[in-house]
Amino acid sequence: MGVKLALSAALATLLPLVVGLAAFPGADGFGAVAVGGRSGGSVYIVTNLNDSGAGSLRDAVSVSNRIVVFRVGGIINIDARIVVSPNIYIAGQTAPGQGITVYGNGVSYSNAHNTITRYIRYRMGKGGDSGKDAMGIADGHNMIFDHISTSWGRDETFSINGDVTNVTISNSIIAQGLETHSCGGLMQTSGGVSIFRTLYIDNKTRNPKVKGVNDFTNNVVYNWGGGGGYIAGDSAGPSYANIIGNAFISGPSTTIHPVTRGNENFQAYVAGTSNYYDPDQDGTLNGVYMPDTTEYFSDVIFASTQFDYPPPYKLLNATEAVAYVIANAGASVSRDKVDEYLVTAVPDSACNTELLSYGTVGALISDENTATIGGPGPVTGGTALTDTDNDGIPDEWETANGLNPDDASDSMQIASNGYTNLENYVNSLVPTW
Repeated sequence: MGVKLALSAALATLLPLVVGLAAFPGADGFGAVAVGGRSGGSVYIVTNLNDSGAGSLRDAVSVSNRIVVFRVGGIINIDARIVVSPNIYIAGQTAPGQGITVYGNGVSYSNAHNTITRYIRYRMGKGGDSGKDAMGIADGHNMIFDHISTSWGRDETFSINGDVTNVTISNSIIAQGLETHSCGGLMQTSGGVSIFRTLYIDNKTRNPKVKGVNDFTNNVVYNWGGGGGYIAGDSAGPSYANIIGNAFISGPSTTIHPVTRGNENFQAYVAGTSNYYDPDQDGTLNGVYMPDTTEYFSDVIFASTQFDYPPPYKLLNATEAVAYVIANAGASVSRDKVDEYLVTAVPDSACNTELLSYGTVGALISDENTATIGGPGPVTGGTALTDTDNDGIPDEWETANGLNPDDASDSMQIASNGYTNLENYVNSLVPTW
C-alpha cells in the first residue's frame, strides 16, 4: 500500500475561494459561482439553426454579458469553431423539441470567464479539423458545464489545459473520441477542476488524464481502451485529487485496470473502498469495491484526509452514481438517439445498449457515421412557447409569476433571490439536482 499523506498547507493557500450565489440552484464544485450574464447583461434569443448571422448561436455568444435562450431546436452545422465570450449563460434547456446539437468543428471556451453552459450537445466528428478538440479551454476562470453531451473529438473530446481556475463539469457525457487518438480529455491545471456525476464512455484513453487539482466524484467510466481509464498524472508535476465514489465498468474494448500511470507526484484521496470496479463484462453490475492499494490505483501516494475542495451537492455511493448517470447525464431534457444508444435502453430493442449492457456492448469508433451511430441526427425541433415581448420568458410563465408579458424590461431585473427573472424562468425548466 502506498504511503499516506495529508494535503499540505501550501496547497491550501493556492486554491481560490468559491463563495457567492450559485450559478443556478444545485450548482456545485469549483465552478459553482460562475455569474454568466446576470450582471448588467441582456437576453439573446437564438431564432435559427444557421452557422452564423443574426439569430444564430455563433452570434449569440460573440458578445459578453448575455443570457442565451432558444426559440428553435435541431442541429446547428458549423464549419469553423465557435468561440464563446466571457459572462455568457447558454440555457440549452429552453430549446423546444429535442434541444440543440452543435455539429462540426468544435467549441472554444478559452478566456470565456464566468460562463454557464447547460443542456446542449457539442459533437465534432470526422469533418472537424485534425488535432482539434470537440471542446477546449486553454485559459479562463469560473466556468460550469452542466448536463452537456460532447463527443467525437478529433484530438481530445473535452480538454482543459493551462491557466484555468475554478471549473465544474457535472451531470454530463464525454463520449467516443474518434480513433486513432480516441481521448476523453486532459484535465491539467492547478486551479481546480471538479468532475461530478459524469459519464466517460468509449474513449480509448484519458478518461480523463489528470494533472494538478481535481475532484473526481460519483462518475462512471465505461469501455475504456488500452490507453487507460483515469490516468493519474504520469507527470513530474504535483497533483492532488479526490477520487471518490466512482464506478469503472469494463467493456469489450477494455484490457487494463481503471486507474493507471500514477507516481510519487500524484496524491489521491480515495475514501477507503468507495470506488467500484466491474471487470468481468458479463452483462450484470456485479463488481467489487476497490481497496486503496496500488494494485487498483497504480503507484499513487494515498492521502489520509480528503482534500478540502468544494463538495458535490449530494454524495452518492458508486452504484447509486451509476443509476443517477443512467437516468440524468447529458442533455437529458430530451435525449437524442446518440445518448439513448450510449446510456439507456432503446424502446422495442432486442437488447440494452452500451452502458446498460454492463460490459457486453461498446466499441471505439473512427467515424460517427457508422451503422451503429449513424451521425448526429435526427434532432426534432418542436415549437417554442409564445413570448410577446421577446424578453426570453414565455407569456404564460410571466403571467403566472407576476411579470408583465408586454414589458421586455422585467426579464433582466434581479429578483429577491438574487437571480434575474430570466434565470428564474430557465432554471425552473429543469430539476435542481
